[in-house]
Amino acid sequence: MRPSNEFKVPRDLLDKYNTAGPRYTSYPTAPEWQDGWGDAEGFEVLAQNNAERADVPLSLYVHLPFCHKLCFFCGCNMLVTQKQDLVTSYLDALELEIDRVSRRFDHARRPVVQIHWGGGTPTYLKPDQLARVFNALSSRFNVAQDAEISLELHPAVTSDEQLVTLKQLGFNRVSMGIQDFDAKVQQAVNRIQPYELTRDLIARCRELGFDSVNTDLMYGLPHQGLAGFEATLDLVLGIRPDRIALFNYAHVPWLKKHMEAIKEADLPTPDEKLRIFEMAIGRLLDVGYRYIGMDHFALPDDELSRAQEARTLRRNFMGYTTCADSDLIAFGCSSISDMDRAYTQNERNVQDYIAAIGSRELATKRGMRLSDDDRLRRDVINDLFCNLYVDKQAVAAKHGVAFDATFAKELAALAPLAADGLVELAPDHLHITPRGQILLRNVAMVFDAYLDKRPASERRFSKTV
Repeated sequence: MRPSNEFKVPRDLLDKYNTAGPRYTSYPTAPEWQDGWGDAEGFEVLAQNNAERADVPLSLYVHLPFCHKLCFFCGCNMLVTQKQDLVTSYLDALELEIDRVSRRFDHARRPVVQIHWGGGTPTYLKPDQLARVFNALSSRFNVAQDAEISLELHPAVTSDEQLVTLKQLGFNRVSMGIQDFDAKVQQAVNRIQPYELTRDLIARCRELGFDSVNTDLMYGLPHQGLAGFEATLDLVLGIRPDRIALFNYAHVPWLKKHMEAIKEADLPTPDEKLRIFEMAIGRLLDVGYRYIGMDHFALPDDELSRAQEARTLRRNFMGYTTCADSDLIAFGCSSISDMDRAYTQNERNVQDYIAAIGSRELATKRGMRLSDDDRLRRDVINDLFCNLYVDKQAVAAKHGVAFDATFAKELAALAPLAADGLVELAPDHLHITPRGQILLRNVAMVFDAYLDKRPASERRFSKTV
């Protein structure tokens, strides 16, 4: 285990690298994708994927956008509604989409190794609705016996009946947002969630036998301070979740209008945010967690930790995953499929998604076909984010390139970052240092062939620090 002081970054370097940049949940990033896609493009890339990747397993994502109330920090595509007829119409459309897409795959050769439900709030659904969605998947796809099946919970709206139903259906992992237990912070972001409620729900999940129980925290929220967030960490570490995601709140009211409800004057300064983050890293490392990536921590015996040690960790739109070689097929509004050579995204609006499924076959709205260069750079960026290490020979052999010649410009651009202690440049590999983990997005940006083509004024990304 590395000492926490290795992760401290001098303030002058933070100022130097604090620029807008992608989080690289995909490469190329979503702003590069094209609008105007429809059924023809959607079915074409599905057919290509099943032909070229006939023996590659599948991962499935389902987007359930509904919430009972709005959390002001939320960056998800969600909808607050009490209209059950709208929910029913959405589930009708979702089942149709699952049925139509499932017919395009050879299920005997392509088992499902991972399922994840996100939102919104998946536990907005009643137990019978949860069962309906799961059965729509399991009756049409070949779900492996040892598949990783997970969803996101909101403790304030999750009942024991829902938990029992999820366990009976086969879910084995759950993740729940905490963000902060401080009452003043919770009031400011419109998410009231007492510690006792969360503690008891996690205890019940473990009692029911879920394999992994994970939590999300967020720093940079209004009224947060060092002492208050440390108190939240004390409570979280007493629960000892298997994994902890420590997200940096991105205040982007120009993208998410509801964030205007958060007063900028109430937000911690960049320096305060950094001190909170550094303190959290230190506390988590001191009690045995491993720093996995940009904002994720896991216990040493967790699958993520073991995968990173073996350099087989991967990252997709569902987060970090041990399902190293699988293609992601996504269902529901705004959901994104990652099919190795193409990305597709559905209609974002709930009503538009329902209408598309009703009048067409698919709800595909946007997409992008990846060139060989895109796939090469995606692998390098993925290795940086997941394994903190790029094996030049492995990349060269997979893609049929000479690494140093292909990336001569990028290696030259990395030299100043190496001088600042963010990355180690060796003849046969690149290695992210502990300091570089804090600024991982900045290192990855060097390999982004699209950034220089887009004016800085059009880079509508959050700050890297």
